[in-house]
Amino acid sequence: MNKKRVQQVFNALNKMSKQPLQKKKFTFSYKSDLLEYKSYLSNFSSEQYKLLDGLFDELAVQDSIQSLFAGSIVNQTENRSALHHRYRAPDPIPEFNFRKICGPLLQKIKKEKYQNIITFGIGGSYEGPKLLQEFLFNPGSNINYSFVSGPDKDEFNSIVKPLLAQKNLYIFASKSLSTDETLSCLKWLGKNRTAKNAIAITANSKSARALGFPEESIISFSESVGGRYSIWSPISLTASIENNFIGFLQGGGLADKLLLGNSLDAKKYQKLIKTLAFSDIWFSNFGNKKNRVVLTYNWRLRSFANYIQQLEMESLGKPSNVQSLFHETGQTIFGGFGSTAQHSYFQLLHQGTSQASADIILSPTAQSPLSNAQAQGQASLLSSAHNASDNLLELTNGNTPVNLFILPKLSLKELGFLLATWEHRVFITACMLQINPFDQFGVVAGKKMANVFIKKIPVSK
Repeated sequence: MNKKRVQQVFNALNKMSKQPLQKKKFTFSYKSDLLEYKSYLSNFSSEQYKLLDGLFDELAVQDSIQSLFAGSIVNQTENRSALHHRYRAPDPIPEFNFRKICGPLLQKIKKEKYQNIITFGIGGSYEGPKLLQEFLFNPGSNINYSFVSGPDKDEFNSIVKPLLAQKNLYIFASKSLSTDETLSCLKWLGKNRTAKNAIAITANSKSARALGFPEESIISFSESVGGRYSIWSPISLTASIENNFIGFLQGGGLADKLLLGNSLDAKKYQKLIKTLAFSDIWFSNFGNKKNRVVLTYNWRLRSFANYIQQLEMESLGKPSNVQSLFHETGQTIFGGFGSTAQHSYFQLLHQGTSQASADIILSPTAQSPLSNAQAQGQASLLSSAHNASDNLLELTNGNTPVNLFILPKLSLKELGFLLATWEHRVFITACMLQINPFDQFGVVAGKKMANVFIKKIPVSK
């Protein structure tokens, strides 16, 4: 790395940030069979893009991408690879072949004709499967799917207790199988759990056996698959019981292929990822936009923002690297179902003093014409000052940069492509900031402190 060149890039960016707001916007669009993107990035121009692209080269980010997919040690603090992407490879090896790993158990589950399938898990073991199940929306299904995070017994009593008399499958999804929340649910379930109606999905098979799960009821996955990246792994077993989960993996694999490719389509896709990462860094470090709202305008994507919140804030919420010239790392992510959000915090976004950028996601389905119109309208309104009437009280700020993502249809393949794209955005951002997106020592510290207090408080049985 040429430190002098890096410093020059930073100085140029810093100088630009002190100039008056630019009227022109960075214009870029991307379109494929699986995703369409439009930029509404006010106060970000091709000049900033080119400078950050030069920094991308100086930091050898392309080499880091190659290292990630080659299985090299990219999680330096824990001396691990990050292998979640191997589940979505075109021809995965047996250890990452979802069909081979989950196929036998899936056949047994289908034969049993369970009334309820209840998943106990927290973090990535909760957000990923829950997002997928809500997205799938199978109105003709005879199975009720529930998800329990476990920290409060009222949650367990509300969701699980009314179902105990029915035919249930209990899934304990936890990478470590040691989180207090999941273990509490195990205790509360008590004798209702048997060797035949419960399975464990974990990277810690030893702990599963110690907790009484028979070998045939344990599905293992690699320790090199982080919780927030585990949506591609057997953690998402429930999404494959009645659906073609392989389509989801294929969508993610296609995004990986484009990130690594050299074709014209690949180059366009790579510019999309760079646009997202570069603009995030610019707005956070030089535009005082520490927050980003993620809004989805399809009901089936209502938990998308929750999933992205964990992916980004756990991956990018790290201390700045002393060797990096950037002092701001991850943005604070919030959001939800866009139509509801318009009646909660859109007032602040349109006319408040808090600075934010926005990601808006929609699919133009026949079921949601109003939502689609709202999404397009908000993208335009947030990104440019507008006064539809002569009333000055209705003047909007118009200084919110917006990324608009459009899914041609709501299928698992499109969702897989979008989520892998978001992971690529996070990884490249981390490389540019020179931080590790795969460890989570802040989370670990929080758990250790909580355990100090847990030991002092009697846990309900």
